[in-house]
Amino acid sequence: MIIGVVSGPEQPAPSYDELVSLVEGLVPRVEALEAENARLRAENAELKRRLGTDSTNSSTPPSQDSLAAKGKRRAQRSQRVRSKDRKPGGQQGHPGSGLVPVVNPDRSETAPEPTRCSGCSAALAEGRDAGMSWTQVWDTPPIRLRRVQYRLPKRQCGSCGKTTTAAVPFGQAGAVCYGPNVNAAAVLLSSTGNVPVERTASLMEALLSAPVSTGFVARAHERVAERLDQAGFDDAMRAVLAAEPVLCADETPVNIAHPDTGEDGQPVPGAPHVVCVRTPDERLVWYRELPARTKKALRTLGLFSKYTGYLVRDDYTAWHQFDPTLAGVQQCVAHLFRHLQGVLDLHPTQQGWAATVRKVLREAHTAVADAHATGADRLDPDLLADLRARYDKAVAWGIATNRHRDWDKGNHPGYNLATRLAGKANQVWLFTRVFAVPWTNNASEQALKSPKLHQKVSGYWHTLATLARFCRVRSYLTSATNHGRRAIDAIHAALTGNPWMPPVTPA
Repeated sequence: MIIGVVSGPEQPAPSYDELVSLVEGLVPRVEALEAENARLRAENAELKRRLGTDSTNSSTPPSQDSLAAKGKRRAQRSQRVRSKDRKPGGQQGHPGSGLVPVVNPDRSETAPEPTRCSGCSAALAEGRDAGMSWTQVWDTPPIRLRRVQYRLPKRQCGSCGKTTTAAVPFGQAGAVCYGPNVNAAAVLLSSTGNVPVERTASLMEALLSAPVSTGFVARAHERVAERLDQAGFDDAMRAVLAAEPVLCADETPVNIAHPDTGEDGQPVPGAPHVVCVRTPDERLVWYRELPARTKKALRTLGLFSKYTGYLVRDDYTAWHQFDPTLAGVQQCVAHLFRHLQGVLDLHPTQQGWAATVRKVLREAHTAVADAHATGADRLDPDLLADLRARYDKAVAWGIATNRHRDWDKGNHPGYNLATRLAGKANQVWLFTRVFAVPWTNNASEQALKSPKLHQKVSGYWHTLATLARFCRVRSYLTSATNHGRRAIDAIHAALTGNPWMPPVTPA
């Protein structure tokens, strides 16, 4: 069977005017789609940038890195290829850290004479005298808790009739108390050792046969903080730091289980932080608690409002309020390197200017180190001018190439960074003019690892007050040990009312 196809009447071709009208109607739709496509591309680039942000290319702290970012850091550290002939351990020429015998040991003893030959096991009764050798064995005596009972005479006043009982340090009439050494051990473990209070209590029992409670450990730490407060330790640190020519400062967020509340009973807004102010050489390290990362909170430090030295910091805006009184500011170049790497990761060729800036700053640092090693106090003017010219050229290119580049929100990150590097070039390059100023704020970042580690093992601080005590004790122990004091001795001195205090003049 043949099936035919019946066709309808032939449609007339559209006229020229109809085609023009159709195209004109499509143009706005095409333009809208192109704009939407550009917006989605920019949004996708921003999301990719955020996903790729970690501590190597931004100000994100390493503790907040994802598992993938931590794996990338480990891979980067392990890229060094070792020789197959390299033996494990210290290599030839390594100074080592073995014990050196002392000339005057605490005591000398003579070991029993050997009775058998170490070679053939023959008896040595008939052997001849071959002289004397020596060895020194360094050890601590067995640690035992010593229990002392004091008899406390009492005398009654003939005038008022009041009875006064004799007192001994750390003793309390009619009660059993732990002495300063046990208190010092608890503070040493919980503060310097970053051991949680529960673990500190169990270690105290295992090591010292002192079955202390977690409450005792917390109270021992509180007791040291109170002694330091009574001695004016924070005021002394503030005064000494104010006289320093160069300071480094940084801050980091911390966890508080029970934040302070306002008059309305609601938690005080803002994330608690620990701020660290220290000298570049680590002689003085001062920790302080902040209820929030704000301009007002930083002013409560009572240090920078009148400080006239040089300050090494990042570019967080709350620090800008102190700039008018400072001799100068050094932007942390390590922070800038991370931002430059973040921009470079967006496109290795379009953002190649970021690699150039990083290379020039590294060359400048090397030039400063070489000049300092020769005893010079400034760079060769021609060398410095050449370095600055290369820096300025690369930054100008970063501004020009990113000025009109599409981005999801606001300006392109490369444009923002380049304009910042241009506007604050004098703060970026201060280290090339004042050799006493370090080019990074790594000193403060390293110091802030201490509270971060404590938080990592303990999880949090209960209140801002407990954080304040931690900061005071940690400041005291870190600065005291950096001045040659043993931590256990410094704690004992504080408990007995004679704490170490920072020297009035720089060391």
